[in-house]
Amino acid sequence: MSAHGLTSDSYRPSFSGHETFPLRYGWLQKAYRAVNEAPSAKHAVHVFRDPDAIAHFGVGRNMVGAIRYWATAAGILEESADGLLTTWLGAMLFDKNGTDPYLEEDASLWLLHWHIASRPHLTSAYWLFNEFRGGSFVRQDIVSPLLKLAQEQGWNRVASTTVDRDLQCLLRTYIGGRGSSEAGDSILAELGLIRPMDKYRSRLSRGRKSSLPNSVFLYCINEFWEIFAPEQATMSFENAAYGRGSPGRVFLLDEDDIVNRLEQLDDISGGTLAWSETAGLRQIIRRKPRLLKTEQRILRETLTNARSKVEA
Repeated sequence: MSAHGLTSDSYRPSFSGHETFPLRYGWLQKAYRAVNEAPSAKHAVHVFRDPDAIAHFGVGRNMVGAIRYWATAAGILEESADGLLTTWLGAMLFDKNGTDPYLEEDASLWLLHWHIASRPHLTSAYWLFNEFRGGSFVRQDIVSPLLKLAQEQGWNRVASTTVDRDLQCLLRTYIGGRGSSEAGDSILAELGLIRPMDKYRSRLSRGRKSSLPNSVFLYCINEFWEIFAPEQATMSFENAAYGRGSPGRVFLLDEDDIVNRLEQLDDISGGTLAWSETAGLRQIIRRKPRLLKTEQRILRETLTNARSKVEA
């Protein structure tokens, strides 16, 4: 998995683009709508660059850039050779018949977090959720080792102030503004993955995640498998739980929660995946090829059912 991570020879780090603005409510919907309504991928890029973008989004110039950054990071938009496109996730959530247009369901938030933290495209987020082993920390505890990694890997022009600002923005995205006007404005703070302990100290909240639906866990296991070892018919428990970019790492799950979910894999996946514990060997077995459309359908059903319960 390291070949796909931060230590790959071809890896290019990214510590900027958010203009120090954490992800806020309403931004992803605005970004999806703007790109979806553009006549082409090429035109979609200009939605964020044109002089009237400020009026279009109702925010300042730097914030327009932050909206594009977070929408791409969270898997709502994707860069293409021609410009910007919407994704299946954006369409599922925010299209005319979208399942969760106001991001009221935990499943949606977990999927957004997965896109942000399971891929190395955002260096700080990937590093914090997949590489950092510590318990509680002050910001310098996470800035220093990331700067050390930058030095070891020979990443060019990585300034300590840039890394510090990036991690500060990331923490605000997952914690909120700690009493400021942003405190209730951060979408991902609801997941409780990073918890403030006092004014300066925070901790990663490892353990059971009761709000994480099994359908999201299944989707993420399959996606991780595609990156980790697409040709293999089995995956060890250790890789699913502790591999970089794995659901166990990205969702900060404890071992009991992971095992409990893996034991239900046969039912959740409709027999595509199965959990095996024989002769002391714990592993997932892939019985059938991955069917992405089936996983997406299961996710859609999860979100639709969740909304139906709320509306009832």
